[in-house]
Amino acid sequence: MTLNKFNLPDVGEGLTEAEIVSWKVKPGDAVAINDVLCEIETAKSIVELPSPFAGTVSELLVPEGITIDVGTAIISVSDEVSGDPTPADVRAPEAPVQPLYGKLPADVPEEATADGGGPGSPLAGGPLVGSGPKADAVKRRPRKTAPADSHTLNAPEVEPVQPRSSNSDAAEPESAPAAAAAPTGETLDQRPTFGGAITGLVNKVLAKPPVRKIARDLGIDLADVVATGLRGEVTREDLVSYQAQRDAELDKADGFWGKAGKPQDQRIEQIPVKGVRKATAKAMVDSAFSAPHVSIFVDVDASRTMEFVKRLKASRDFEGIRVSPLLILAKAVIWAAARNPSVNATWVDTAEGAAEIHVKHYMNLGIAAATPRGLMVPNIKNAQDLSLKELALALNNLATTARAGKTQPAEMQGGTLTITNIGALGIDTGTPIINPGEVAIVAFGTIKQKPWVLDGEVIPRWITTLGGSFDHRVVDGDLSARFMADVAAILEEPALLLD
Repeated sequence: MTLNKFNLPDVGEGLTEAEIVSWKVKPGDAVAINDVLCEIETAKSIVELPSPFAGTVSELLVPEGITIDVGTAIISVSDEVSGDPTPADVRAPEAPVQPLYGKLPADVPEEATADGGGPGSPLAGGPLVGSGPKADAVKRRPRKTAPADSHTLNAPEVEPVQPRSSNSDAAEPESAPAAAAAPTGETLDQRPTFGGAITGLVNKVLAKPPVRKIARDLGIDLADVVATGLRGEVTREDLVSYQAQRDAELDKADGFWGKAGKPQDQRIEQIPVKGVRKATAKAMVDSAFSAPHVSIFVDVDASRTMEFVKRLKASRDFEGIRVSPLLILAKAVIWAAARNPSVNATWVDTAEGAAEIHVKHYMNLGIAAATPRGLMVPNIKNAQDLSLKELALALNNLATTARAGKTQPAEMQGGTLTITNIGALGIDTGTPIINPGEVAIVAFGTIKQKPWVLDGEVIPRWITTLGGSFDHRVVDGDLSARFMADVAAILEEPALLLD
């Protein structure tokens, strides 16, 4: 018997340590090559570790919740198969051959088997070769159409989304409220879309009527619920899970304050800094104290962007795809970076004590995402090559993956420029810290109606504030101003993207 030990591998670029989150096997379990052994949390994401060996688990060498260095042995697997194996000299019993279409029962009357399929017929025990219904013998029932609000598409949201507003439909950049039903007479075009889902009315959430009723009774916005249904629909179980999480948060709030009579140290909660939080803290400190930040801001009339987004939502080409002003901003950033290349660069200190600026002729567009595990910045590779529709699909996929906690380390490496949507919480603007390895980041504020002077008249317009932070070693004030002005120009007139 050979005992194999599996050491913690480097699952990402430069990984030095990881925490064992949960074991998927226990001593005595039989495992095959590539079976999942455990989940580990790195500085960037949760990763499943597959087994490089086949055999029986002998011992789990590291308990859950422990952080260990790369190269540490975590599990031992013997090549001995567990259980009571069949001796090599004993021939295994042959499994009976199953007929392709099954057997007819022995008590079937002769009249029912006039075609030669009776008990005495050789066809009764084998496949009915050459027989079967005629091509036109089976007719499909006409497909029933459902109410317009019973099948809609849900794309889980992340940080880079716009806040909801009750003022107007246009004020809601990401999605309309789930309870706002379409007219009763509308039916769905149930043609398949990307991913094989059934399309519904644009920017609604897929859910059955009983689920919608439960959500309304509980005051839950279906757009906030992560869908786990086979077609991306919100299920009853999803609502139960969401409500339980919400209740737990409320319970924590009710019992948050410690009693005044307790000792001071018993009213202080100590939270270990590890995983994503540890990596984020280090990255932010390194960036803030190595790259001299300069920030500028610009107010933008995004009314035409809101109109453009509304037209895209109604377009058949974007049917079933979540569309928001973030899509237009992402395109604007890509367009403006091509006109001001130095914002898409990296400052590199060389070994000789000199420095270089590496301007990148590709755009890996980072999107800051608030996840249950903390802040992550996955990026869309080669975003400059994507059409508007392809970019919308990439944003949807990024959102779904991040909310599910499935973002992989490779998806967060190699970013060149980042967008953070602080408007998701109704914030107008801010001074974001640059993602390490980049020289620029754009903050997207909330879009809301404000009084705006247009042609000498004060009228309500959809206004947002863009904030940008830049590495002053690479980006001068003039360049940062021109870049932000170009981004603002697209939000004010999206038709410029056609140039």
